[in-house]
Amino acid sequence: MRYNLLGNTGLKVSELCLGTMTFGGTGRFAPIGNLGQESVDGLMRTAIDAGVNFIDTANVYSFGQSEELTGQAIRNIGVNRDELVIATKVFRPMGPGPNNQGLSRKHIMQQADASLKRLQTDYIDLYQIHAFDPLTPLEETLDVLNDLVRSGKVRYIGASNLFAWQLMKSLCYSQHNHLAKFVSLQAYYSIASREMERELIPLLNDQQVGLMVWSPLAGGLLSGKYKRGQAPEEGRLAGFDIIQLNKEKAFDILDVLHPMAEAKGATVAQLSLAWLLHQRAVSSVIIGANKPAQLTDNLAAVNVQFTPEELQQLDKVSQLTKEYPAWVLENVAADRVGQG
Repeated sequence: MRYNLLGNTGLKVSELCLGTMTFGGTGRFAPIGNLGQESVDGLMRTAIDAGVNFIDTANVYSFGQSEELTGQAIRNIGVNRDELVIATKVFRPMGPGPNNQGLSRKHIMQQADASLKRLQTDYIDLYQIHAFDPLTPLEETLDVLNDLVRSGKVRYIGASNLFAWQLMKSLCYSQHNHLAKFVSLQAYYSIASREMERELIPLLNDQQVGLMVWSPLAGGLLSGKYKRGQAPEEGRLAGFDIIQLNKEKAFDILDVLHPMAEAKGATVAQLSLAWLLHQRAVSSVIIGANKPAQLTDNLAAVNVQFTPEELQQLDKVSQLTKEYPAWVLENVAADRVGQG
């Protein structure tokens, strides 16, 4: 296991992060997983023994159960909490009331305290907004997040699922007002969905913001168990297909990954994860599992190496179609790239 700095900080996180969406199983998260405490303890132990020090959860995952199970597992397996980097999120509805969601000062402060209690910890290492709130002034959100950092309840703040302009505006406001800045972005990225490379990844590289990848296997499509033209009968895609992507292109990519995996004695899932680990902008890739075998398989992705020719082959089959203004700038400024 390798460890990367999270954005422009001194915080080192494992290149694989244990995701906890499968912990619990309440409401809309039931199709994802319904793991109880014993199973959670086992997955946590396996991940930590493999060198994982980064755990990602959210208050909304099974309405707090995921955080509760995570916090109890840390106690049950006897790991030193200070050796872990615990990340959680705030934004989505946690009750029926009008103020039980969003990024207002009221909701964020209530949920930060609730997450601390459920996780059985005195501080959250990385507190992330789960999305952009169009109803709450950005200034209000960033001010209260800064207050949480200054109070010691939160060490760093991060964002998730933002447009590039929203993230850049946030960074500028925080810098101008000497507030804690977002150090990371948690976003969807996979070899089958490279849209982040248009605007967000250039921004992350320029501003030294870390990237945490969620759903690196495209909701399970890149696990290799699905076939072209066949509807999934089980697994995450069957009951929780939230990933929007070009499935035909994804199967074209799988047509390349399958023989490559066989030649390497690896699995398609491992190669899909390893491709992300070879991308410079990626700080950590979030992996989740329902079964110990899934987790063990995913953890082995850190051992996969690609030749330059293999990376070129994967890049070619998965590359984005150029959109404006990229195709103009590529022609106009081609002789300026790499100079200076």
